[in-house]
Amino acid sequence: MKHEQSIAGELGGSEAQQAASSVPAGGLTPAMTLLLAVAAGLSVANIYFVQPLLDAVAREFRVSAEAIGIVVTVTQLGYAAGLILIVPLGDFFNRRRMVAGQGFLSVAALLLAALAPSLPLLLGALVVVGLLAVAVQVLVAFAATLAGPGGGGRAVGKVTSGIVIGILLARFISGALADMGGWRSVYLASAAAMLVMSALLLRVLPDEAKTERPSSYPALLRSMLLLFVEEPLLRVRALLALLIFAAFSIFWTSMVLPLSAPPLSLSSTQVGLFGLIGIAGSLAAGSAGRLADEGRGQRTTGMALAVLLLAWLPLSFLDLSLLWLMVGVVLLDLAVQAVHVTNQSMLFAVRPEARSRIVGGYMVFYSIGSGLGAISSTTAYGHAGWAGVCTLGAAVSLLAWGFWLATRRLGQGPSPAASEA
Repeated sequence: MKHEQSIAGELGGSEAQQAASSVPAGGLTPAMTLLLAVAAGLSVANIYFVQPLLDAVAREFRVSAEAIGIVVTVTQLGYAAGLILIVPLGDFFNRRRMVAGQGFLSVAALLLAALAPSLPLLLGALVVVGLLAVAVQVLVAFAATLAGPGGGGRAVGKVTSGIVIGILLARFISGALADMGGWRSVYLASAAAMLVMSALLLRVLPDEAKTERPSSYPALLRSMLLLFVEEPLLRVRALLALLIFAAFSIFWTSMVLPLSAPPLSLSSTQVGLFGLIGIAGSLAAGSAGRLADEGRGQRTTGMALAVLLLAWLPLSFLDLSLLWLMVGVVLLDLAVQAVHVTNQSMLFAVRPEARSRIVGGYMVFYSIGSGLGAISSTTAYGHAGWAGVCTLGAAVSLLAWGFWLATRRLGQGPSPAASEA
């Protein structure tokens, strides 16, 4: 019980009990599940809309290909900040009001991005967009609460499917809208969709009766840090998330640059189609959670990381054939999503009473990795072209596989402290 005592010491006794147990607030219907999944997909899509737009944004604001990756990086940094500062509050505050409020504020941030007259204002707006997009994590926790005992896993799985589809469709939708009305139309359309979705969430979702509050906001944040101190599995899996999503972002950030340049000269819509191809790999990764439940999480991780490294070979053949690029996209998305699903499956089994804070802390590393991958990718492209991007991606993937190999004995399962509970 050591870990429960340490967390309870940070939150206060009654608050810790409130964090560990939630009472279903009305039940989860199929229609409500669909609404939560769509809302989650739309929220997370706001982070990824910009990737197919990098070339257009760079041209308008006269920014080099080497420097334009900062647009993706600041969005991810805003998301990382939201995971730390906002997501933990979902354990203690009315989630219906939280997600609706974040949605309405996102409308204002998206409108600012659409109307930004300069790059600094666009960057500021995208920081706020990323900060508020963490509503997706609050929605996942809300789905599990509404489903009640015995139904939380299925509910979380369905909402998570919405997240994955949202990420992958974002690139296609963004490219298609940009071709029709320019890159600013993407954010105008998203603002309109968020306005409608936020109003629906406020109207349809049930209220939660939250009577407890954390002893203090700093105590709540410290309790997240304590989890990293107490759980070696969380530390290992969080660093793996940083590395795999850095590799993921290295590819997806710079891919638009060679595809939109001569001799290929693809349109934004055509570039966005590669996001649809990635859905195949992501859906194939769904069995990774089942393998982790069967105790084969470590083997699944090692195999997926090997596939991630292998994926950079066909990706490097972009100049030879787009078919090779398609093969690489499927392998890359399969590998990254398999590791991501395995990570979460293993972590959820470690500390059931602190899942929200575990997910928030874990996803911070996901966001940091995505941001670092974005800025390093465009820098590599500016200096060495697509070959430099693929070399960087392969190096990060090799580092991830080596890190897993060196730490796999630390990631077998719950810590000794957890096993004493």
